[in-house]
Amino acid sequence: MDLFEYTRQMNANKTAPLAARMRPETLDDFVGQKHIVGKGKMLYRAIMADNLSSVIFYGPPGTGKTTLARIIANTTKRSFVQINATTAGIKDIKEVVAEAKDRLAMSESKTILFIDEIHRFNKTQQDALLPHVEDGTIVLIGATTENPYFEVNKALVSRSIIFELEQLKNEDIEQLIMRAVTDKKKGYGDFNINIADEAVKFIADTANGDARTALNAIELAVLSTPKDKEGAINIDIDTAQECIQKRALNYEKDGDNHYDTISAFIKSMRGSDPDAALYYLAKMIYAGEDPKFIARRIVICASEDVGNADPHALQVAVSAAQAVDFIGMPESRIILAQAVTYISCAPKSNASYMGIEKALEDVRTKKIKSVPNHLKDSHYGGAKDLGHGTGYKYAHDYKGHYVKQQYLPDELIGTVYYEPTENGVEKRIRESLINRRGK
Repeated sequence: MDLFEYTRQMNANKTAPLAARMRPETLDDFVGQKHIVGKGKMLYRAIMADNLSSVIFYGPPGTGKTTLARIIANTTKRSFVQINATTAGIKDIKEVVAEAKDRLAMSESKTILFIDEIHRFNKTQQDALLPHVEDGTIVLIGATTENPYFEVNKALVSRSIIFELEQLKNEDIEQLIMRAVTDKKKGYGDFNINIADEAVKFIADTANGDARTALNAIELAVLSTPKDKEGAINIDIDTAQECIQKRALNYEKDGDNHYDTISAFIKSMRGSDPDAALYYLAKMIYAGEDPKFIARRIVICASEDVGNADPHALQVAVSAAQAVDFIGMPESRIILAQAVTYISCAPKSNASYMGIEKALEDVRTKKIKSVPNHLKDSHYGGAKDLGHGTGYKYAHDYKGHYVKQQYLPDELIGTVYYEPTENGVEKRIRESLINRRGK
């Protein structure tokens, strides 16, 4: 590196965005992802021993994939080359491989190739990497926000260890925010900054696990907030809202407002008010509630409050839950809204729910001697000699595939657990049951 290149890099470091400047350079400074880089973990040991094999880092934006690659670059004695799959092509791969082969032949030094957004490489480009990863010419580090099992060549995946990075926890992001505010070398430690605790917590929560989003908000807050008479920059909750372009809600995920909102949400669907249900859905989405949690509540409501009045409601809810898990946010808001409006507008019945509650109560409190003899299993040895199964009537042998016989234990004869309503499909079920119970 000549003097001009060194000067260019130093100037770039000074003018780079805060999120870029604050990238940690060592594993000890890395925040979050303790499940894969905590001390003693396999990846931590491999990096520290400079003995890394091919890996793929998979996770949401702002969780540290590129940062981990940079730390490896700072730690390893091997040559480190970085390319981005959005701009690189076969020619770039060939050049890296040729240089890696020369390096291996001359100094027996391996090359680490970091490919950011590796999922953007097409099949041909990924295939071009495969033989060189396989023979050890290069050690691959891939980074992707997409599931590598779907988006990356299966052969490459099979020759790599997949490490899934999780969204950063709020306390992790709060730590990064305070580091940026106090770090004199790379952050704003030389500035006189007063940042309110509620502003830190709001930015950390709103960032939704993305460190880059949080640091961008802090940078904007510092650069756009005028100093007071004492020369201090004061960042309060109002400033935080402006800088991250989101209004603070009174919604703590483990507080009363969380439970009040989900309660109102369910009661609105039960009460057949799609407008109110959509409002509470929007409130939860805006506040960053886990969409899987919302989907689970919708599935419960579909069974508990709609039930057999519209059996399709449960199918819609379960399909929505599966789609939410597959698609993710922000698109999942559309899927959740479809399920919510369907269930809100569906005919209602809690007959199945009330039926199982009544049956469970009888199981808990009533002493039942035995299953009726004719319903017992007659297939195991000696069962027929005991009269098990004797007198059982096979329903399909009778007209309408129905025959009246005793199914409940003797102690419960005449007990009714399921009482269908006259709503939706249950009206037909009710009429059928009345006829059968009356026979």
